[in-house]
Amino acid sequence: MRALQWTGVNELSTGDVPDPRVEQPYDAIVKVTASVTCGSDLHLLGGYIPFMRHGDVIGHEFLGEVVEIGSGVRARRVGERVVVSSFIACGSCWYCRQQLFSLCDNGNRNPAVTETLWGSAPGGCFGYSHALGGYAGSHAEYVRVPFADVGAFPVPDEVQDLRALFASDAASTGWMGAADLGEVGPGDVVAVWGAGGVGQMAARASQILGADRVVVIETDPYRREVARRELGCDVLDPQDALGEALLELTAGRGPDVCIEAVGMEASGATGPLAALDKVTQLARVQTERITPLREAVYHCRKGGRVAVLGVFAAWADRFPLGALMNKGLTLRGAQMHGQKYIPTLLDLMARGELTPEYLATHELDLEDGAEAYRLFKEKDDGCLRAVLRPGGL
Repeated sequence: MRALQWTGVNELSTGDVPDPRVEQPYDAIVKVTASVTCGSDLHLLGGYIPFMRHGDVIGHEFLGEVVEIGSGVRARRVGERVVVSSFIACGSCWYCRQQLFSLCDNGNRNPAVTETLWGSAPGGCFGYSHALGGYAGSHAEYVRVPFADVGAFPVPDEVQDLRALFASDAASTGWMGAADLGEVGPGDVVAVWGAGGVGQMAARASQILGADRVVVIETDPYRREVARRELGCDVLDPQDALGEALLELTAGRGPDVCIEAVGMEASGATGPLAALDKVTQLARVQTERITPLREAVYHCRKGGRVAVLGVFAAWADRFPLGALMNKGLTLRGAQMHGQKYIPTLLDLMARGELTPEYLATHELDLEDGAEAYRLFKEKDDGCLRAVLRPGGL
């Protein structure tokens, strides 16, 4: 079958790989209908997640049709249209029973890597390096889905593919940041750093949960305009007196909830700390550029909540620990627990309350995968997300 493979730092190539097969009783094979680029993939391409191997198939946000199931699969059937959680979880370990699915004890086939890095291992993830299980990703014609009864969800007939596709990761991550990590509720003022797919979904989730006001903070003018047009949010450029603007929007207190949805390669920031972050990251002295996270901690109101959704790998210097402690902030982060959120999101999509398909600004054939990531990385031609179609356009 054809698949998009990582062939080196900032190098991708579409080529032939062996067809996936059922390896365990709880596996399913899914024929991929649509798979989409994600900002966290860029960390893989840039070599900031140092556990990729030549030929690894990337991609983790996808939708397709079940074409084969293992003998232990009970809830799924051949022919179903399903959206699949990007994180792989068994559904039966202690963490899964607490609905902390991305922390599953059995989803990651290579736990020693992240146990060494972080003290314990999270679950596995499709197409996201051998640190998270070494699973083949979704930018391919077919994917093996472990624990299919737990991680694959039938899509309601009334929900179109491009809408359901984002339940796999972006909408789930955004919902987690607002509903769980940020505990957004009626009357809250929410500030979201980043207007990519996850940031916009966090903003929309905050609106659905009753936030009084949502402001999206983004350096790219096109993305600010999309957030304003599609979501009706206030938008701010972080380079334009951000602190004063947030105080003015919040009666002088600052936002109740600040959501960081940028991650380890934050760009567009200016000033000496941002410049130092870039230099030390390129030199691998630190692994993260954290200007948006610093701003979120600094500008959040006293006693407020900060949620970290952007992907980070290891360590960062110059973190404002004093502000976090002395302002009495709650700081939470996680990879998304998709199995917990996807049914709710599909229901919201079916009712027309959540309509993320506007994020799919470009659709390309799988053979053009390298170009899809160029458009996405460079934000060329207004690219918010690029959808790959393994079956052709």
